[in-house]
Amino acid sequence: MFNETDTQYLKIVDKIIKKGYYAQNRTGIATYKLPHQIMQFNLAEEFPILTTKHVAFKTAVKELLWIYKDQSNDVKKLQAQNVHVWDEWALEDGTIGSAYGFQIAKFHQIDKLIEALKNNPQDRRMIMNLWNIEDLHKMALQPCCFLTMWDVTDGKLNCMLIQRSGDICLGIPFNTAQYAVLVHMIAQVTGLKVGLFTHVINNAHIYENHIEGAKLQLARKDEAYESPKFWINPEIKDFYDFTADDIKLIDYKYHPKIDFVVAV
Repeated sequence: MFNETDTQYLKIVDKIIKKGYYAQNRTGIATYKLPHQIMQFNLAEEFPILTTKHVAFKTAVKELLWIYKDQSNDVKKLQAQNVHVWDEWALEDGTIGSAYGFQIAKFHQIDKLIEALKNNPQDRRMIMNLWNIEDLHKMALQPCCFLTMWDVTDGKLNCMLIQRSGDICLGIPFNTAQYAVLVHMIAQVTGLKVGLFTHVINNAHIYENHIEGAKLQLARKDEAYESPKFWINPEIKDFYDFTADDIKLIDYKYHPKIDFVVAV
């Protein structure tokens, strides 16, 4: 059985519970945290999604498309798809301000990345950055997953995701899966194979009200399932033609959902 995702993720969970630094933060709910936690997956061998609890894959895909394909900051567009992950941060105008998709659109970042991958794949400056200092004060939430760096080696597309802050129990499983999807999407439209996906979390934390749920998930470690197979519609050659229906998991087996309260 092949499943690196639960193995790597649960090692971080266990380490934070045992060695995490206890501290307060802006949410008012204390965390146990560790700096500089890293997971790395070979996407040709495994799609990185947890099986020791349910991860809302379709919701993750819809949010990813909202950011990178629709390049939107309009929360109502997500709500129309029954996605409510941004409801708590919506501003009076129904947007999240100059954040996430707004920054992709502002600098045509997807188009520039795809052009570089097709025409200059050994470029060492293939980066998408959502941390625009001049716009930070206009964002409902400053981006957690803010930087991706891209590399082509031997016909394989590699991506490193840098995340400034990672809610280990709620956000990280979601983010790991959705950025792995992004690598598959961009590889397909640039004629590349998928390679390494490396997820770097600067501040990896577990909220103190998540500890019991995290321990429950840890107890399932030896009962993890085999990783599911990933399917992406091979007919799609234009990044902007992708829909949520073009991306699926096959044989995704998982243990029951664990309820964690979102810290806003």
